[in-house]
Amino acid sequence: MLLRLFKGTGPGVIFLIIVTLIAVWISAFLIPEIDSVFHYETDPMPLYGLLKQVIGNNHILGMILSFSMVSLMAFFLVNFNTTVFFINERTYLPALIYILFGGLFPQYQLLNPVLPASLFLMLAIIRIMEGYRKPGTAYNFFDAGILISTGSLFYANLIWFGLLIIIGIALLRTGNMGEIAISILGLITPYLLVFGLYYVIGKDLKALLSLVEDNLFARSAGYLFPRLTVVALIFTAIIMLVSIAYLFMFINTKKIKSRKTFFLLIWVFVISIGVYFVLPSVSVEIVWLTGIPVSYFLTHYFVFVKKKLVPEIFFSVLFILILLIQIWYLK
Repeated sequence: MLLRLFKGTGPGVIFLIIVTLIAVWISAFLIPEIDSVFHYETDPMPLYGLLKQVIGNNHILGMILSFSMVSLMAFFLVNFNTTVFFINERTYLPALIYILFGGLFPQYQLLNPVLPASLFLMLAIIRIMEGYRKPGTAYNFFDAGILISTGSLFYANLIWFGLLIIIGIALLRTGNMGEIAISILGLITPYLLVFGLYYVIGKDLKALLSLVEDNLFARSAGYLFPRLTVVALIFTAIIMLVSIAYLFMFINTKKIKSRKTFFLLIWVFVISIGVYFVLPSVSVEIVWLTGIPVSYFLTHYFVFVKKKLVPEIFFSVLFILILLIQIWYLK
């Protein structure tokens, strides 16, 4: 069955993942238009605005860049587990699940600020975990702050994930106040540089401040959920709940670093869900951030659950639903 095919580690699996990536993204290349106007498109954050200026109205170039960023994220997801080895299994499933998860909303499979922001978040997670048992002051947290803050200059709501650095310090360290201070300094630094640059070149600082405020708190364009997408979301939510419950059943049996990595990912999930429901500026584009922890939760479940039939059914139905969403969007 499908899950058995994708659980391998040979070159054939990499080929199948590439084919799946192309299949999931084919609708984006065939319909490269924005269905509705999002506030981050009309009033983009500085780095996203700069990126849009460079690309201009070249939709194909924008799609190629978006496709490349998702491919790079897939690599980061697999490499992170290979390095930390917190799932205790060499697998390409995190990359595949992230690709499928992003396919839930074809309208957001285009150039948008969350894609580069998601890469910065992933790099920040990697830097946070590199602070585990590091002697002395771990400047990894300063780097993580820089990464998250820089990513928020593409997608403003990434700044809320700055909480993740404090949580990481609490999980991995002994409450070093110096590390908390440098992490906050890391979060502030990119904004100091941007505001300083605006001041030097004579741009309106109040306009920049208003821009950031709008991107953080203005109401986002609503998203109409098609019935097929609703079905897929309900089914995905069931699998997520099952996989998280399964993780908690065995999390205390894992090595300390693996356990702490999963706890950090759980906080990524909690923050992403929290900002979606609390902030009016956040819509389903958050899927590109939520997909990071979800890809690991589902991978852990699919790899280790002993009853093989149920995960096979879960995976196959999810795979088919994503492809149906893509086909339906092409109509």
